[in-house]
Amino acid sequence: MTPALDLLKKARAEHHVHSYEHDPKAASYGLEAAEKLGLNPEQVFKTLLASSEKGELLVAVVPVAGTLDLKSLAHAAGVKKCEMADPAAAQRATGYLLGGISPLGQKKRLRTFIDQTAQPLTTIFVSAGRRGLEVELAPALLAEHTRATFADIGRP
Repeated sequence: MTPALDLLKKARAEHHVHSYEHDPKAASYGLEAAEKLGLNPEQVFKTLLASSEKGELLVAVVPVAGTLDLKSLAHAAGVKKCEMADPAAAQRATGYLLGGISPLGQKKRLRTFIDQTAQPLTTIFVSAGRRGLEVELAPALLAEHTRATFADIGRP
């Protein structure tokens, strides 16, 4: 179990756990998950951390097939600019290792933004807190348990 799965279980939130054999040589953890689980990459989301000009860490959940638009994230967060967070800071704040950072069950509650392309989907897949482990849940449920805002932050 991971903190992400513990949180969902405790909340009795509807979710499904999917695991696969992680290849440490995989170029993209998210695309590897989509491929190994036979999923549409538009439905699999990666969790990225960015830092504002004031040093605030922000969580961005975007499709694995695309990229994070830092300007759009800054706009959504109401800050001047964002850059990708220092990996060590991301790991410290979330309690997860890179490639397995879940938006759920993080050590510190950080402001979270989910790309709006998730909203119309029935379910999406995000990291369950460990490489090779994904959790499938409704986008609204993810937003509820992370206090996230849906925003146009991803780019194809």
